[in-house]
Amino acid sequence: MDERLEKALQFSHYMVNLNNQKRVLEETYSQDIIHYFNGAQFTVNKELICFCKIMMLLEQDTVVLVDDNNRPIEIEDLEEFFDEILTIYNEASNEYFVNYTTLVKSKQKMHDVVLDQIQLEETDKEK
Repeated sequence: MDERLEKALQFSHYMVNLNNQKRVLEETYSQDIIHYFNGAQFTVNKELICFCKIMMLLEQDTVVLVDDNNRPIEIEDLEEFFDEILTIYNEASNEYFVNYTTLVKSKQKMHDVVLDQIQLEETDKEK
């Protein structure tokens, strides 16, 4: 097999692998932001966090939220619930950021290696 074709094939495999790793990171994050509470499932997002914070600012101790399965759930201790979802969101987002940054850096290194190889080949052709 031609060396250039082989390198292109290796890079193609690398990109497929990289995209699969990104997908796995996204799926892991989606699972990490799920909060189970009193038999209910809540996907923790900015909307839920803000709503709970607003209700706390309005001095509400209890609130009824609709979970991911469209069931109304009474939250009797809103402050405790808020602390839990905020922790879940921050930990999951930070872990996602660290893992994604590592992945992007590895992608950049591979991209630089491929560009270096292409430049070397072009230099060899000119000689």
